[in-house]
Amino acid sequence: MLTYILITLSAFFMSVVSGFIMIPQILRFCEKRKLYDTPNARKLHKNNIPRLGGVSFMPSMFIATITALLVWMNTSQGWKICISPWSIFFAVGVIVIYATGVIDDVLGLCARSKLFMQIIAATLLPISNLYINNLYGFLGIYEIPPLVGAVLTIGVLVFIMNAINLIDGIDGLSASLTLIALSGLFFIFQRKNIWVYCILIAGLMGVLIPFLYHNIWGKQEKNHKIFMGDSGSLTLGYILGVLLIKFCMYNPHVMPYQKGATLLSVTLLLVPTFDVFRVIIVRILHHKAIFRPDKNHIHHKLMRAGLTQHQALINIIALSLIFIIINLSLFNQLLVTWIIAIDIIIYIAFHYTLDIFIRRKCGLPFTE
Repeated sequence: MLTYILITLSAFFMSVVSGFIMIPQILRFCEKRKLYDTPNARKLHKNNIPRLGGVSFMPSMFIATITALLVWMNTSQGWKICISPWSIFFAVGVIVIYATGVIDDVLGLCARSKLFMQIIAATLLPISNLYINNLYGFLGIYEIPPLVGAVLTIGVLVFIMNAINLIDGIDGLSASLTLIALSGLFFIFQRKNIWVYCILIAGLMGVLIPFLYHNIWGKQEKNHKIFMGDSGSLTLGYILGVLLIKFCMYNPHVMPYQKGATLLSVTLLLVPTFDVFRVIIVRILHHKAIFRPDKNHIHHKLMRAGLTQHQALINIIALSLIFIIINLSLFNQLLVTWIIAIDIIIYIAFHYTLDIFIRRKCGLPFTE
């Protein structure tokens, strides 16, 4: 146990150091090649900001993976776990998504091309026999057929990638919500003594620390500020999605039956996923294209209410933590379906109240 704790901490700190070394190099590279996130009507920043912060994420995962391999090579099951089909396909999927993000950040890709690559990367999971096979009582559903589980897995993974990507609209938001989710996953896997996942998670959490430092507190005039870009948000979304699916798949050879798997998975990513659902529903109701970008995400609305970027960040983080507290408190009191229904009601009420406040602030009458 102590050995695994020390290895996990080493992976975390090596990743932190790697991030603080790499990000300044990336900033200089972006400045030299003029690779900036250019302001437009939809974006909140007013100056050109380097957008390749996510490039530093993969090396962090590489360090964590090598550390994990070294640990597990010294166990009786090390090689079996390291060369398992799902871990190989996972590595390929991460590389595909990471490369897609980098190409989009540097050269630009159309939405359809990115979606196609996301589907390819997501399809690798069911191929490796990793898929959602149980809903643990959500909507009264428990075990589900493999084909249904495979389709659901692909849809969920693509959805999570885009949720993390779309929530990345203000400084620190996507990375902060990812840190919260990763912390929850770390706690889950640590309790089950599945340390190889803990080490991988620690490696990813580590690089987010230097990124957040440069993203939130970096000075534009000193070329210290950076955005993660699609290379970062898509990679974070893919890794989070895979870990959640790994947790949700009932496999008695890995973990015992987890009655709260569906609820915990929804809870850890509730704010970004609910935000995407709400935006899509609003666009449909107003007869707008689903994939057309706008300024109707939760962070946009909080800023229209008068909050600064940092204040909006703090409020959204607080909202995420409140949902976690509520769901954990209700876990043994209600069925998972009812808890998620309560989450939806609270989220709708939050936005309804926020809309009223914004309209009053702007001197407009409130209409449904």
